[in-house]
Amino acid sequence: MTMNLFCRLLSGAMLTILVISGAAAHHGWSWAEADQLELKGVVRDIYIGPPHPTLDVETANDGLWRIELANPRQTERSGFVQGVAKVGDEITALGNRSSDPKEKRMKAVRITVGGKTFDIYPERIKTN
Repeated sequence: MTMNLFCRLLSGAMLTILVISGAAAHHGWSWAEADQLELKGVVRDIYIGPPHPTLDVETANDGLWRIELANPRQTERSGFVQGVAKVGDEITALGNRSSDPKEKRMKAVRITVGGKTFDIYPERIKTN
């Protein structure tokens, strides 16, 4: 094997590792605390699309929070689809907040809106 071919293969392998590790970091839970909290508030904005649907929820005591859901397919499988929640709806989100205390961001495992519950990540729901 020539040195040029070896360098290309090595470069390709390193690029693959970087891409995979970056995707895992983005889609992982390492940025979130292990403990779960419940947020109640009013939906101020909704985005249903890749990479993750999000809700901006204004709480009475803590201001505006970004609530991230699962990828669009998994969120849809939970029953949470376009039109289930509207701007102005009251919502309860259970999930894991960002480990950065300055960041008001949560990865939701369960959403409740209009008396209906949507288990986004049922295997991650911690019940007391």
